[in-house]
Amino acid sequence: MKAACWHGVHDVRIDTVPDPKIEHPRDIILKITASAICGSDLHLYDGYIPSMKEGDILGHEFMGEIVEVGSEVKNLALGERVVVPFTISCGHCFFCERDLWSACDESNPNADAAKAVYGASPAGLFGYSHLFGGYAGGQAEYVRVPYGDVGPLKVPTGWRDDQVLFLSDIFPTGYMAAENCNIGENDTVAVWGCGPVGQFAIRSAILLGAKQVIAIDRFPERLELARSAGAIPVNYADADVDEVLKTLTSGRGPDACIDAVGMEAHGYGLDALYDKAKQFVRLQSDRPTALRQAIMACRKGGTVSIPGVYGGLIDKMPIGAAFGKGLTFKMGQTHVQRYLEPLLDLITSGKIDPSFIVSHRIGLDEVPEAYEQFRTKENQSIKYMITF
Repeated sequence: MKAACWHGVHDVRIDTVPDPKIEHPRDIILKITASAICGSDLHLYDGYIPSMKEGDILGHEFMGEIVEVGSEVKNLALGERVVVPFTISCGHCFFCERDLWSACDESNPNADAAKAVYGASPAGLFGYSHLFGGYAGGQAEYVRVPYGDVGPLKVPTGWRDDQVLFLSDIFPTGYMAAENCNIGENDTVAVWGCGPVGQFAIRSAILLGAKQVIAIDRFPERLELARSAGAIPVNYADADVDEVLKTLTSGRGPDACIDAVGMEAHGYGLDALYDKAKQFVRLQSDRPTALRQAIMACRKGGTVSIPGVYGGLIDKMPIGAAFGKGLTFKMGQTHVQRYLEPLLDLITSGKIDPSFIVSHRIGLDEVPEAYEQFRTKENQSIKYMITF
């Protein structure tokens, strides 16, 4: 089969690789019908997530048709169409039984390596380095899905791929980020980053009852998409974000701040230059520019929600401000399985159509070029959907 494979920093190629096979009775094999490039895939592309190996198959947002079923999978059948969570979860460990799917204790075969870095191992992830299990991803013609009896969601007849594909990651991720804010009816929520996760966080915050959502970015097309959802756009290249937020919140600051940017944040001023320099020489692994701003802007007693991916160590965090203001932090990989049915209900009831996020539709052979365009934000790229 053909697959998009990592060969080094800024080097993605379409390779011919062996077809996946059933390796465990709970496996299924999918023929991919749609996949996508995620913003967190760029962390791999830029070389900031360790333990990638040449030839690793990328991609953790995908769906498709079942073409093989392991002997212990009783709830799925050949020919059924499913969307698959990016988190691989066993369904029976301490954490899965508590609905903490991304903390699964059983799905990462390289758990010892992850424990050495993070103190404990998260769940295995599709296409996201050997630190998270070394699983082949879904930017490919076929993929093996471990624990196929737990994760995949059957897609109702009549719904297009672009309407349900993003249940695999970015819709649940944005929704969990908003849910973590514990939004009240008069609350203001500020969202740093209007990429795909930020866009879903904005819409989720509005669905959850936020009175005012403020969207912070610098790309006009992203800010316009946020505006179309009902958010107030703020271009951080043209405005003092902290002052704007104070003006919009009677001087208190937002009730909740969402960092949907993560480890490759951009910005202006000395702190942004400092972050870039330290990351370049590997004296810190992540650039926390947006996170610093969110902490400083959030009102006293507020919440900082972090769906943006951080992979290692950050420097010069205003922990004193967070302590002094009594902030609550909520973060982490998304417990996707928790949200599949409720968010599918939002789609089928007409409350949201996730296809709004697709800016480009490409074939598998176009993936290497798309990675570079997505990295540089050429062609007003917001979300690349790969069709087969």
